Amino acid sequence: MIWEFGISGILVVLVVILVLASFRILREYERGVVFMLGRFWKVKGPGMILIIPGIQQMVRIDLRIVVLDVPPQDVVSRDNVSVKVNAVLYFRVIDPQKAVIQVVNFLEATNQLAQTTLRAVLGKHELDEMLAERDKLNLDIQKILDSQTDAWGIKVSNVEIKHVDINELMVRAIAQQAEAERARRAKVIHAEGELQASEKLLQAAQILAQQPQAMQLRYLQTLVSIAGDKSSTIVFPVPMDLLTPLVDLLKKNKPEGAS
Repeated sequence: MIWEFGISGILVVLVVILVLASFRILREYERGVVFMLGRFWKVKGPGMILIIPGIQQMVRIDLRIVVLDVPPQDVVSRDNVSVKVNAVLYFRVIDPQKAVIQVVNFLEATNQLAQTTLRAVLGKHELDEMLAERDKLNLDIQKILDSQTDAWGIKVSNVEIKHVDINELMVRAIAQQAEAERARRAKVIHAEGELQASEKLLQAAQILAQQPQAMQLRYLQTLVSIAGDKSSTIVFPVPMDLLTPLVDLLKKNKPEGAS
């Protein structure tokens, strides 16, 4: 009797342990990919699920966004400039079945794909574009990665280029280029100002030539401005063209027979 009780007690304990080991608790952001006798059965979770030991196996998948730091990559730009570029990748699993069945390790696979895509995309652009058009490059890399990882059940939501490291010689060359560009713009702006000023002077000269009285008023304004100075003596040349209208006027008003 004692021997039978001992065996039955052990069996009861084993059954209890087996039952307890059959239960799994999955959090809200977790899913369980369940296989039955090696074949895919279904995706379960969240909450408490039952797994038959020895017959069913479960792979736990996290559905939260994963932040992946892409290590620095040696990139040769289209204008043959060697730089080191690193980025950060944001993605998450949207199909646990594909993430487990279609790829061995989706984290490592995504990391390697991000490195090769980063080098391939940036190698098609010049250094100035890498520095000035990061938003466009980020979007291009994100679209390529998202399309290629779709077969793995992964959604790439964002890609951000963090740093573009340039050697010291190239930094000095870029500074010289920027300085030359600023000098060029200054000369162009100065030339445009001279051109606009000459056009305005030409217009003013044409208007004054059409009205001799306006030219006389302009000379009088010049006299007034000079008289405001502290100089005691003013020598102002008067062109004969200014006196011609006055002489003509006097001739018209001169009485007949006067000498």
